[in-house]
Amino acid sequence: MKKYVSTGLKETRVGFGDALTELGKTNPNVVGLCADLIGSLKMEGFIEHCPERFVQVGIAEANMIGLAAGMTIGGKIPFAAGFANFVTGRVYDQIRQSVAYSNKNVKIVGSHAGITLGEDGATHQILEDLGMMKMLPNMVVINTCDYNQTKAATLAMAEYKGPVYLRFGRPAVPNFTPEDQEFEIGKAVLLTEGEDVTIFATGHLVWKALEAAEILAEDEISVEVINIHTIKPLDEKAVLRSVGKTRAVVTAEEHMMNGGLGDSIAQVLGRKLPTPIEMVAIDDVFGESGKPEELMEKYHLDTPTIVEAVKRVLKRKKQ
Repeated sequence: MKKYVSTGLKETRVGFGDALTELGKTNPNVVGLCADLIGSLKMEGFIEHCPERFVQVGIAEANMIGLAAGMTIGGKIPFAAGFANFVTGRVYDQIRQSVAYSNKNVKIVGSHAGITLGEDGATHQILEDLGMMKMLPNMVVINTCDYNQTKAATLAMAEYKGPVYLRFGRPAVPNFTPEDQEFEIGKAVLLTEGEDVTIFATGHLVWKALEAAEILAEDEISVEVINIHTIKPLDEKAVLRSVGKTRAVVTAEEHMMNGGLGDSIAQVLGRKLPTPIEMVAIDDVFGESGKPEELMEKYHLDTPTIVEAVKRVLKRKKQ
């Protein structure tokens, strides 16, 4: 089995900030907007190089989305950034009407997503955003796993014509994907090949899926791990190709089970290739205040939970 090595812990949001700064230097149409969270979104570099192309909207996310939609009419490529909870849940109507319905070239960037926001608690820990955003026609939904992938995704978003939602977390996480990777929207990434079971993972759970695969290999369980960085459009060909071989599935995500990646995978398999599936996700509860790793353990979004899910689905596969 292929081994992945982290080059160290690094924040995904820094990947966004670094890429935005790069875009500011190379693409005169890129504009940055922020809802009073410049430091949290690491947008200082962009502001330093392109102060005339930055708008501090303040705590007014609905206004930010409206401004961003208007800017696209003049050919600008606005990146509207804030906490994931507030740039999706608080302003869903504006996104639906002014961006998705109108198919505007707005890039919505949600940081501090999921339960790893930690001590800020349930009011800030959005666990529904992937489901909300993927249900909107025309909307692309991306959930990156580390610094390198977040940077690559941000650069790719600027080239894509149409609305995109990019989601990432707050804490520093293992940085293990290639620095020179080519990010292709809608294209899943095969990380390890296996014969017995497929783990489809996204975001922070990708690294934990790789850890689980190594543990399971000690029991001679061959695991295929696929990084689903694009929730929509989902790479159905990659899903069906892998599951056609393994015939057993585990999904892993830092999101509500209802409406997340597992839901999307299950829909594809239900229609085209019925297969035993287990889902590692938040099961219909809100989060709480706490340290990120402790919350991931309490809410069963960790490596041992993925291992147990694989063993459960293999038992179902044999029945």
